[in-house]
Amino acid sequence: MSSFSVTEPSGGTKWFAGILVVSYAILTLLPLLWIVATGFKTSEDAIAYPPKVLFEPSLEGYVNLLTERTRATEGMLEEAGPPRTWYEEIARDQGTVITGASRYGERFLNSVIIGFGSTALTMILGTMAAYAFSRFRVPLKDDLLFFILSTRMMPPIAVAIPIFLMFRQLGLSDTHLGMILLYTAVNLSLSVWLLKGFIDEIPREYEEAAMIDGYTRFQAFRKVVLPQAATGIASTAIFCLIFAWNEYAFAVLLTSGTAQTAPPFIPTIIGVSGKDWPAVAAGATIFLVPVMVFTILLRKHLLRGITFGAVRK
Repeated sequence: MSSFSVTEPSGGTKWFAGILVVSYAILTLLPLLWIVATGFKTSEDAIAYPPKVLFEPSLEGYVNLLTERTRATEGMLEEAGPPRTWYEEIARDQGTVITGASRYGERFLNSVIIGFGSTALTMILGTMAAYAFSRFRVPLKDDLLFFILSTRMMPPIAVAIPIFLMFRQLGLSDTHLGMILLYTAVNLSLSVWLLKGFIDEIPREYEEAAMIDGYTRFQAFRKVVLPQAATGIASTAIFCLIFAWNEYAFAVLLTSGTAQTAPPFIPTIIGVSGKDWPAVAAGATIFLVPVMVFTILLRKHLLRGITFGAVRK
């Protein structure tokens, strides 16, 4: 009688699982790869039918994204003289002249400030709140935790109008501070719930031993709990940043200029002859980079966070 293990999959099962995972990865990455490719197409290739898979790469989309242009007459082109840079040459080929830098850089910087600022504030407040719920006897703890979680039970747009009126009265409309506070409030419930689970898995004996050695409660929290919870903090930070980075509804309603982020700005990119799809794709590609880099840098913590809880009491 041959031995059989329920924990060790057969070779066929491994191959099937591998094929399934690779297929899913390809299907998931295809739209992203198509967006990246569209950013390197010309306007004609971007709207060609049937769609062009093989094409001659062009930086037209990135030039159109990062510059303001105007259609020029022959007299204007002669007066401007020959192009002095490669991007001016690309603009001339489209019959336009560059008049200045676009607003995309400002909108992208706003996304960086608001996204990373709200994530940092969320992690500071969420970690302390999660530690309090995990370690102290809080009256009506379960009810409070449910109330915190209930703030994520409705779509953001459902409370957008009251928030708009509140922001207008407080002078927070179209400000970086207002958006950071708003995204922090929205993300705080997620961070508290996730971090409480991570901190619950850290044995209390570690802190008690530290306090016996003379540490204060805060010192034990900072030097013992935080290093142990670093995996959970990194994992939670990734999810909070993704929400703040991609959020659209609040950004459309509450910002228009000073604090407008990239998501509501990218769909408004218009070329000299209509919607500039290569520029839109180029803007989306650049917009993906910070979150992708942030996730890659913390990927080890993210993978460890899935199996966190292996610490035995």
